[in-house]
Amino acid sequence: MSDRPHALLFDVQGTATDFHTTIARAVGAALGDRYPDVEWPGFVNEWRAAYFRGTAAMGDQWISVDSIYRAALDEILAARGLDLGSRARTELNSAWKRLDPWPDAVAGLTRLRTRYTLATLSNADVDAVVSITRHCDFPWHAIFTAEMAGAHKPDPRAYRMAAHYLGARPAEIMMVASHKYDIRAAAGLGFRTAFVSRPLEFGDPALADTEFSDEFDVNATDFEDLADQLGC
Repeated sequence: MSDRPHALLFDVQGTATDFHTTIARAVGAALGDRYPDVEWPGFVNEWRAAYFRGTAAMGDQWISVDSIYRAALDEILAARGLDLGSRARTELNSAWKRLDPWPDAVAGLTRLRTRYTLATLSNADVDAVVSITRHCDFPWHAIFTAEMAGAHKPDPRAYRMAAHYLGARPAEIMMVASHKYDIRAAAGLGFRTAFVSRPLEFGDPALADTEFSDEFDVNATDFEDLADQLGC
């Protein structure tokens, strides 16, 4: 593509990491022995959906994502009649800070960083993104999260905060995500956009929106494909 961006901003949960597999494994380890008949992939998707509802309900108020996930976990356990002690709940909730990378993520990012400044723009709390980055050995140049703006994406303040700290105009930055609401919000502020298809984000390909669209500057199958298209 012509007039390439100078920097790339990446969503983390779902775009760079496979939260579904990671959390399903953690939930199964915590509860599977006592509840062998529970379908844990569905539990994970219910938990993730509750997170989205929680951030949306905050409006322009800030609350930590860790606390949103924990409140959602408590509600789901209660609704399903599943018993788990407080300490075990805290440990299970912390699994969101140890998400595994998609197989293409580190290799693709390593290629991309040779030509572009790479940074995160995640709704996850700063400590969570630092933990995930260390766990996955992601080669970012910088970490930004919505917490630093006091507003969850898709609030414009989150995107503007990242552009401010990068010292760049929105048109010089590309937002990369597997969630269309995220890149559409960025596009509305003048950012370039890259949609990355993650068919297994929710375990079942039928649950993921993977359709490419001409509204985005780049449509990629994964981070390696993104690197190819951006000349790395």
